[in-house]
Amino acid sequence: MSRRLSLSLPTKLDQLERIYEAVDELGESEEWPPGMVYQVKLVLEELGVNIVTHGHGGDPDHEFEIVLDSDADALTIELRDEGRPFNPLTDSPEPDVDSGLDDRPVGGLGIYLVRTMMDELSYRREDNHNILTIVKRKENG
Repeated sequence: MSRRLSLSLPTKLDQLERIYEAVDELGESEEWPPGMVYQVKLVLEELGVNIVTHGHGGDPDHEFEIVLDSDADALTIELRDEGRPFNPLTDSPEPDVDSGLDDRPVGGLGIYLVRTMMDELSYRREDNHNILTIVKRKENG
């Protein structure tokens, strides 16, 4: 079975709760493992916060879109926003994951988490929109 869920959200941090609720609902109806639900929510929180705070500088007069396509094998997520151009695959510095917490510079870990928790990521800039596509393969058994 395949399901699609689309959300169009104002660029406000308080709207992230709608994402969590949508992921919980879709995950329950599709019987995702709890770990997958957690990872998807964490990744979408990180990316949503980045869009709201960095892409639009906290200006709430914009919107961003999230489309979740769930099929038997994978979940594909597309995030689309009109924020400043930002390719998280090339514009985000590699974080220092080896130094102690006090010695690490602030930032960069969120995108690192996205890269490590998801199976595929791609970015394109189209019609003044950032479009990030993420794939999380479903685990069998």
